[in-house]
Amino acid sequence: MNAPLSPLAAASVSGADLLLWVAVPYVCLAVFAVGHVWRYRQDQFGWTSRTTQLLEHRWLRWGSPLFHLGAFMVIAGHVVGLAVPDSWTEAVGISEHTYHTTAVWAGSVAGVAMVTGLGMLCARRLLTRRIRLGTDRSDKFLFPLLSATVLLGITATAAHNVFGAGYDYRATVSVWFRGLFVLQPQPDAIAGAPLLFQLHALTAFLLFAAWPFTRLVHVWSVPIGYLARPYLVYRRRAAPAPAPAAGGRTRSASGSRRAA
Repeated sequence: MNAPLSPLAAASVSGADLLLWVAVPYVCLAVFAVGHVWRYRQDQFGWTSRTTQLLEHRWLRWGSPLFHLGAFMVIAGHVVGLAVPDSWTEAVGISEHTYHTTAVWAGSVAGVAMVTGLGMLCARRLLTRRIRLGTDRSDKFLFPLLSATVLLGITATAAHNVFGAGYDYRATVSVWFRGLFVLQPQPDAIAGAPLLFQLHALTAFLLFAAWPFTRLVHVWSVPIGYLARPYLVYRRRAAPAPAPAAGGRTRSASGSRRAA
């Protein structure tokens, strides 16, 4: 486990570190919050994922579930790894070795699923002409940024914690991340982290800034209410009774006459 940085290291934080690890994250979070309010007030009809299922569904049928399942697992792992201090997990009986082993292998499976699904969705958009022509500017910015964020994350995990000697990001990156939200930023905590972790953190905050202006806003419109919605019962419409006609005859549904 990496030891916390000393006060001497904290005093040596440069202006570039303050810009990258304090100013940029706060600006991105502000854009994230204000941008969602603006988007909701100005573009409620565009608050959608803009599905292209009618244009192509074979790649989408496999790519979308893989991507979303992997994304949910990755987000859950990040919430635990970044927001929950290691002292809390140890207090409930989860040792650092157990946490590290579980996080690495579960995160690897989730990352592979997410990368595979995202690759299929990107290939589908590039190779299907009708979808490619319908790709707008926000998609052209979102897909490369999202791909870079995901690939940097899984590469950092693989390079340092799967095939490398191991790196305890909970003692550095997590401390910096939690400090941002309690208004006690600690740029020194991430300034000495490996480059891949730093790039992953920067691209993730840039993704937060781009979030309100892309199709990612549909995340906040998940139809959870459908899980508790009552069933809709459909009944077959009964055939109308034949109407009486003049002369004591009735007219059938086909229009022919028969005696009453």
